[in-house]
Amino acid sequence: MSIDLAKPYLTGHYEPVADETTARELTVHGAIPPELEGRYLRNGHNPKPGVTPSHWFKGTGMIHGVRLSGGQAEWYRNRWVRTPYLEGVPFTGTNPEVSAAGTNIIHHGGRYLALQEANLPWEVTAELETVGPYDFGGKLTTAMTAHPKEDPVTGELFFFGYSPFPPYLTFYVASPAGQITRAEVIDGAGPSLMHDFAITADHVIWLDLPVVFDMSEQSGIPYRWSDAYQPRIGVMPRSGPAQVTWFEVEPGALLHVSNAYTDQHGRVVVEGPRYDRPAWESSWKWWIGAPGHGVTPEAGSVHHRWILDLATGRASEEPLDGLVTEFPTINETVLGRPSRYSYAVAFPGAGLDRFAVVKYDTSTGERHLHPFAPDQMPGEAVFVPAEGGTAEDDGYLLTITSDLRANASQLLILDASDLRGGPVATVELPRRVPAGIHGNWLPDNH
Repeated sequence: MSIDLAKPYLTGHYEPVADETTARELTVHGAIPPELEGRYLRNGHNPKPGVTPSHWFKGTGMIHGVRLSGGQAEWYRNRWVRTPYLEGVPFTGTNPEVSAAGTNIIHHGGRYLALQEANLPWEVTAELETVGPYDFGGKLTTAMTAHPKEDPVTGELFFFGYSPFPPYLTFYVASPAGQITRAEVIDGAGPSLMHDFAITADHVIWLDLPVVFDMSEQSGIPYRWSDAYQPRIGVMPRSGPAQVTWFEVEPGALLHVSNAYTDQHGRVVVEGPRYDRPAWESSWKWWIGAPGHGVTPEAGSVHHRWILDLATGRASEEPLDGLVTEFPTINETVLGRPSRYSYAVAFPGAGLDRFAVVKYDTSTGERHLHPFAPDQMPGEAVFVPAEGGTAEDDGYLLTITSDLRANASQLLILDASDLRGGPVATVELPRRVPAGIHGNWLPDNH
């Protein structure tokens, strides 16, 4: 494999694998909880040998999966999502089927969908073989976000497509069966990089923040921080007319929302890791491999809260912690509802000398860490509720680790209620899995 050593997303924890493989009857240490019947699937960017993308986000998508059943780890497999982009067809902006398909993997309406926000979803099978592009029976007429939200009460899937050109924002709702029931252009948004959004029980939350379309950006992803752009967060009712109330906020970027909800005072609360301009531009240097980049892909994004008061039209915000964090997750049974706990990957920096999984308790302000050895890096920690659990944190965190010293990876199952202990179970994987982006636990009964 030809590796460009100047590109940090092709080396170390991120070094791509060169092939696809399948392994069965994996070695397990500890006891896999019996309620874990399903698949842990995780997507990420894995260019083919000899290919150097201009941006981390432009690497072709590869899905890694582990099948758990009956307390056993039945298989591991990894597969590229076989889109035209994998075979060298470039993005043009005119063919929505050309996708890296490397950001996320979800299951909804009986379909497994690999997502990348600038393109159509790509359907794969439960064994990760590529089926093809999917447009919801022709009703999806734009790109689709890589961060749809499935409401835990209604089972509906909320998502959107954004564009650097008008119409900038299109909102969609799909039924639990996967049929699009609403498709509507949202007026008032701008040409910003809208990677994520949020829902509450009653509202949709839009992020119109100061990383905006800019053709002078030469990295292959034409967005750049703009001090001239007024950052806003929009609150829109989930039902009725698509009327957005926009709140001006301090300059800051947000790639991923931890959660959003309405508090006891009727105010909308949004939480997630926020970037100021130096943090964004330092992180971008790593994402494109520019000179002077840091040693990790995140440089300064910290846990943050916005409070949006619909009664007064005022917004307030505050940092909640100083650790550098990203890839926030929650117990998704409380998605869009008041929640106490969130989890994230903590990166070295701000007094932390190694990677960790962090748990935040918003009711007490406490944080708890599960640290890793210096050569180990965890991925996004996905929450899975425990059978019969009653507390919000009764459950498990699933994460794939990269271990450079051992040249190996493991699927760790951690006790989400107490990160201070060791893993509940560890599944030995047959190869080192590159650090990736997003994944999900997809139970058989979903």
